[in-house]
Amino acid sequence: MGRFLRKGVLFTLLFAGLVAPAAADPVLMFLIGIARQMVEAHAERSMSGAAPAPEVLRELPTVYPGTSVEPADLKRLIDDSFLYLSDAQRREIFDSMHAALLDPKNAAVRGAMLEYFADRAMTVRAAQLRLSQMSWSEKKRLAGEFKAELVSLSPEDRAELGKLLHSGLLPVPNDLNQLLLATFDAR
Repeated sequence: MGRFLRKGVLFTLLFAGLVAPAAADPVLMFLIGIARQMVEAHAERSMSGAAPAPEVLRELPTVYPGTSVEPADLKRLIDDSFLYLSDAQRREIFDSMHAALLDPKNAAVRGAMLEYFADRAMTVRAAQLRLSQMSWSEKKRLAGEFKAELVSLSPEDRAELGKLLHSGLLPVPNDLNQLLLATFDAR
């Protein structure tokens, strides 16, 4: 799936002139992991037929141990950076990061984790802003380049890309996602 996103989403971001390949790839890999976890969790809930467990209110720590970052700051960063995701999806990202930051095994790398995540989140946010400011003709040109790139993808990668486009999990604005989806479905 990593190769798939490099060819699909990274292609989109790079042609938009937003980020260098080395800066975009880790973000996409993180988002792919989160998307995969969300899809698997949803599938497990659907197969079991069980209603989702009620949300348990828990007291959040004032700051993450060894840092000066508050959980509210992390939540705000996620909400501001991943606008294309639903509230539930952003909550899942927060819960995942929150658990990782509170895990005692990560005590030595909490600061680096936060710095890395914040950098990637800001990169995604900048890409979102740049893509949303593109003119319709630029977006159509990008969709044409996207269509040409689809030919080089394996059938498995195309299937994965189709799932991501249909679910709206690609880090692109909704109108561009719809245009890419129409291009994908028209092939």
